[in-house]
Amino acid sequence: MTAGAGEAGELGRALPVVPPGERGATRIADRVVAKIASQAAREAVGAPAKDAARPYADVVVAHETARVRVHLELDYPTDIGARCAAVRRHVVERVGALVGMEVPEVAVHVERLHPAPGQGAAHGRTR
Repeated sequence: MTAGAGEAGELGRALPVVPPGERGATRIADRVVAKIASQAAREAVGAPAKDAARPYADVVVAHETARVRVHLELDYPTDIGARCAAVRRHVVERVGALVGMEVPEVAVHVERLHPAPGQGAAHGRTR
């Protein structure tokens, strides 16, 4: 059993109480935040097309703030703007909840569009 702050130690001496601001800090690596953002984008996009790549993210962290760039592929036809907005909201929410960082910017890059099931070559090409 270990003694907490302000409790008696093994020799009966009181342990020093260190104020929270002086205890140190936890640094979360950029790649960890990027993995969380990638997973959040996957959750927001839903089930991808068979040949779609998984969403991935690039993150820059500075002063407890994360700027995120998400790369993903979407089914088409779809409301691309609405889908990107949903990804932005979900990434901001999940990174904030899991890491405690503010996310003022989420750039969504749609790398490729995939025909939705039943929208293959029979419907012609979309230009």
